[in-house]
Amino acid sequence: MSHEREPTHYRTLFLSDIHLGTRGCQAELLLDFLRHNEADTIYLVGDIIDGWRLKSGWYWPQAHNDVVQKFLRQVRKGSRMLYVPGNHDEFARDFIGTVFGGVEVVDRAYHVTADGKRLLVVHGDQFDMVVKHARWLAALGDWAYTFALWSNIGFNKIRRSLGFPYWSLSAWAKLKVKNAVNFISAFEEALAEAARRDEADGVVCGHIHHAAIRDMGGVVYVNSGDFVESCTAIAEHADGRLEIVHWQLTAVQQKAAAAAAQVRAVTKAAA
Repeated sequence: MSHEREPTHYRTLFLSDIHLGTRGCQAELLLDFLRHNEADTIYLVGDIIDGWRLKSGWYWPQAHNDVVQKFLRQVRKGSRMLYVPGNHDEFARDFIGTVFGGVEVVDRAYHVTADGKRLLVVHGDQFDMVVKHARWLAALGDWAYTFALWSNIGFNKIRRSLGFPYWSLSAWAKLKVKNAVNFISAFEEALAEAARRDEADGVVCGHIHHAAIRDMGGVVYVNSGDFVESCTAIAEHADGRLEIVHWQLTAVQQKAAAAAAQVRAVTKAAA
């Protein structure tokens, strides 16, 4: 008999910045997340597929294909799925207004929570002045970011050998750089102002790989984070409450608990 627990069912899930097609994508961890979580409505809030990276070199292992199939399976099981393209998957913006395999491709969306809050859903690159007006600088930043992710791999191999869980060196470094912190603050303000202009109660976005839920002058700012560094999603509960789900930490803890239980069982059997 299988002891696999039933998936946690949410009213809504928001996922962004998965970056399928890159070596930094945490596809296996995302598959684990999708096996254990489902929702009535799922928003894919941009940068799901990294067209920038695929243009410079094809990388598409089986796990990345499995993620796509898992999304389509969620739709077949009854979930409504809306795909809001970002800057790395801007090619999908040519298909706005169409439906592929039950997935609706939209430029932006408006989500009403169970407790009546109207949320604007956009990727957020439209409010990033570097991406909007200096594409070459954005491309340079993307290269530097990729290098940082490669550095993470070696760094975390050492951590794993010492028994420590995954920790994002690049995410920590970003938040320690004053200009990066200022950029995040300006980005959040711009998104909150966009929600006010649309007479929305809040905004859900991605783009900057920094998960957050905060009140900004009466507007709820929500960022779903990413599945490259922090492995986060936003979940809406049945009562409308929004929560950041840190799946990486959950998965690490589960594996550690399973390993500890196995050691206890072996020790008991040997006693």
